[in-house]
Amino acid sequence: MIAPTRDIELDTGPRAQELERMCVATRTVRPIDDMIRFVVGPDGEAVPDLKRKLPGRGVWVTATQDALSDAVKRKALARGFKREVRLPADLVARTERLLERAALDALAMAGKAGLVATGFTRVEAALVQEEVIALFHAAEAAADGVRKLDAARRRRPEHGPIVTIGVLSSAQLDLALGRPNVIHAALLAGPPSDTFMARLRRLERFRTGEPAIAVAALAN
Repeated sequence: MIAPTRDIELDTGPRAQELERMCVATRTVRPIDDMIRFVVGPDGEAVPDLKRKLPGRGVWVTATQDALSDAVKRKALARGFKREVRLPADLVARTERLLERAALDALAMAGKAGLVATGFTRVEAALVQEEVIALFHAAEAAADGVRKLDAARRRRPEHGPIVTIGVLSSAQLDLALGRPNVIHAALLAGPPSDTFMARLRRLERFRTGEPAIAVAALAN
């Protein structure tokens, strides 16, 4: 909805409890979970505050590339802060990298919690024995392996829908999970896995405007 006033545009710091904020790019009010907070760093540069904990007043932008690009182009961030602010040339790309890093960090935590099975054989077994909520196929995975695991998924007892995730490279999976040559992996149910899925949806929404993996659910 269109905000009736401008006072919602600036927050009063990281302790602000509002559940909605105005996007300085689109001039609409959205839930804060659908937005990214920006603050001005000590050097006068605008920085994304993904955890919404950095000190100082902040302005909010709808969490998509298009909205942030538009905010940069129209100098909406500077107007929102009501002060001079330096915008790095790669602010959009930098924000995307931070979102990606946040998702990979959450995947690492899920791995440390024992909620990620890697390797074709272990993934195939997990589909039968465990409550799998997502299947990873590295971006460079061979079609044959993907097809075989999809067949294994269809043979599994019912445990609920599974989503497929193919947006991460093997190198990214290796780094997050601390093991080499990860091509296929299964994500098991648990709170750390839920955190990862939420962050991955946020990354996909930023890139595409929609949380693509949310519609990748595979029915049993």
